[in-house]
Amino acid sequence: VPRPPGNVVTPSQALHLIQAGADGLRVGMGIGSICTTQEVCAVGRAQASSVFHVSKFAAKHGVPVVADGGIKSTGHITKALCCGASCVMMGSMLAGTDEAPGEYFYQDGVRLKRYRGMGSLEAMSKGSEKRYVWEDGKSSACGAAAVKVAQGVSGAVQDKGTLRRYIPYLMQGVKHGLQDAGLKSLAEAKEGLYSGKIRFEIRSPAAQKEGGVHGLHSYQKRLY
Repeated sequence: VPRPPGNVVTPSQALHLIQAGADGLRVGMGIGSICTTQEVCAVGRAQASSVFHVSKFAAKHGVPVVADGGIKSTGHITKALCCGASCVMMGSMLAGTDEAPGEYFYQDGVRLKRYRGMGSLEAMSKGSEKRYVWEDGKSSACGAAAVKVAQGVSGAVQDKGTLRRYIPYLMQGVKHGLQDAGLKSLAEAKEGLYSGKIRFEIRSPAAQKEGGVHGLHSYQKRLY
């Protein structure tokens, strides 16, 4: 079974895993909605930069990339794919669905479901600590494993209903994004990325503001 190791954010990190025989690469560090790695460890990178540079390097070796973290909308999925990723991970986006583990509860009249980061102390107590702590080879009592440092939090996400309705919405949103960019397929998107047809532009805070809902006294936002 192919297993993409990670996580990496630079070509030099990717090279080590590719040389070790990686089937794919997970890209992203400290940018997940429940991740605190950049705050706690001062290590990480902007996700678009990470995905673009690692994907460009990995493509030369025929290794696909998974954009892991920072996906909050269909627009983010489209951006990740157009930056070179072959697929995306959507922890927080899928955590509120009926099929995700956990029980629903209500808070301030909103239906929620609990969601915890793999780097949180709660998840570490269930076995994820192997990803974040290690033995020093001498004594576990005084080694690194004796002290757990959280790199994530636990929280709650809003109910998103069943995947039977949510997945088709996500698929259609990505299709619209590619269509508006003049792309017929993901293969064409990657070809356009490396040929220079697809271009990215830094947007000012004012541009980002006008790109969202604005100028209304109130509004209701429905996904589907």
